[in-house]
Amino acid sequence: MIGLRLRLSALSCVTLAACSFAPLYKVPSPPQPAPSQYQDLPDDWKPAQPLDSIARGAWWEVFSDPQLDELETRASQANQNLKAAYARLREARDDTRVARADYWPMLTGAASATRARASPNEPRFLPGSPTLGNDFDAEADLSYELDLWGRVRNEVASAKASQQASAADLASMNLSLSAQVAMDYFMLRSQDLQIVLLDQAVSDYEQSLHLTQNLYNGGAAALVDVAQAQAQLANARTQAADVRLQRSQSEHAMAVLLGETPSSYHLPPNPMTRELLPPTVDPGLPSALLERRPDVAEAERRVAAANAQIGVARAAYFPRFDITGSAGFNSTRASNWLSAPSLFWSLGPQMSVPIFEGGRLRAQTDRAKAVYTEQVANYRNTVLSAYQDVEDNLAALRQLELESHTQADAVDATNVTLQQAQYRYRAGAVTYLEVATAETNALQAQLAAVSIQTRRLNASVLLVKALGGGWQPGGSRLASD
Repeated sequence: MIGLRLRLSALSCVTLAACSFAPLYKVPSPPQPAPSQYQDLPDDWKPAQPLDSIARGAWWEVFSDPQLDELETRASQANQNLKAAYARLREARDDTRVARADYWPMLTGAASATRARASPNEPRFLPGSPTLGNDFDAEADLSYELDLWGRVRNEVASAKASQQASAADLASMNLSLSAQVAMDYFMLRSQDLQIVLLDQAVSDYEQSLHLTQNLYNGGAAALVDVAQAQAQLANARTQAADVRLQRSQSEHAMAVLLGETPSSYHLPPNPMTRELLPPTVDPGLPSALLERRPDVAEAERRVAAANAQIGVARAAYFPRFDITGSAGFNSTRASNWLSAPSLFWSLGPQMSVPIFEGGRLRAQTDRAKAVYTEQVANYRNTVLSAYQDVEDNLAALRQLELESHTQADAVDATNVTLQQAQYRYRAGAVTYLEVATAETNALQAQLAAVSIQTRRLNASVLLVKALGGGWQPGGSRLASD
């Protein structure tokens, strides 16, 4: 049995107009109120006013890299995952059209011409009647549901909300794709720079080995110095080969994003430069974040769709009223089949009401409520994840900027150490071990600096993604020029 309140509401509206049993929908409240500002902003940060419309277009153009612009355009046109998401959106639109079709009467037509023999031994056979006969039939059937309880309207509302969720999913997929293309592109440029550094190191180590070999031949160096130089050169060659492997795999990943075959795709080397730094990113106010992220919009629309399905489930408790009718021509002879005497028709209301269904309707209603509760939890979790994404990447940008300064100092210090070690070795004051150690430290410091620069660029891309794909120009800088 359903609740008395639900029955009374049904009786109050049945004589007046159609009603709906879906709960009054409200956007679920976030788990906690939005903070006044993000935690990992600088102390002198001045929050920008939230914008009603945040551009989610070609955000990557802020990097001023024509090659990146071209890759982003190609990916948006050819990526297969994006095409699949667009197909899902079209499916959702068609589902909405299917649901809206129930607003209108359904009219079907049929025609048949049969010849049949009746059994003279059947109970309803009249003695003397012919056993052979024809049946010519042409008719149209009409069916229309009176949506007294809002079942059709709630089905349409649910389908429309699901369609909007699919549109948000497409926007989220597009944003994720553009962010992945940018990060893979910066990774490729980083690997190109690492290859340049390692190739230069290999060249320097070859010269060092040649010098050490000459000193050994002249009796000015020990055999262990030659072996140390050989090991250092071999390690550098191995490391360079490994980075080339990583570069090939990154290029293959880029090909898939662009919808191309990895074996036929090649991106020319384009080493990263020191001038390539994160752009100015303004995260705005935390309270505006939920209006800027498509995944949050998608989660909220899923809640609305589930809320409407509760109304559909509740409407099944009550009688269903239909207007049904049929009209056509029926005759035993083709000669007078479509004549006026062969016309027949019928029209009238029809009611069906559930009497006993073994608890099915209650189970369907409980399930609809459980789905709604699940979607609310998913929405709130998406909100929490949104704040986490922004905070994570704000912290990353701030800390990585500090790391870039300290690492630059490390690069300068290791270069000075290397120069001094080379002078001392040529003067015979130290063994080659000190030179090899200084060279290794200098190379690793340079590679670490490249890694930090790449992580800063990726953090800026991920921050843009976390903000929904748009930012305001100007504002406080999160990275120095």
